[in-house]
Amino acid sequence: MITVANRIFVNPERAAAFEERFRRRPRRVDRQPGFIADHVLRPTQAGDPYVVLSFWDSRAAFEAWRTSPGFKDGHKGGGPCPKTPC
Repeated sequence: MITVANRIFVNPERAAAFEERFRRRPRRVDRQPGFIADHVLRPTQAGDPYVVLSFWDSRAAFEAWRTSPGFKDGHKGGGPCPKTPC
């Protein structure tokens, strides 16, 4: 099993919208072979990043997701954040 951690900087004024968007996402990853679970960790201080942890059976399973059409579709428009928080 592997754990993948992503840090996402969000403007504190947009935190509620970010969390709602995350809750309502299509959850394509849930159907991906090898996916176990994901967790979103809320920052404890304004300006700190959210941390999204995803758990996978193997690195190969994660890489298959990362290169899949479902990943690309699920992340379109999300692009990298500017240097200032999103």
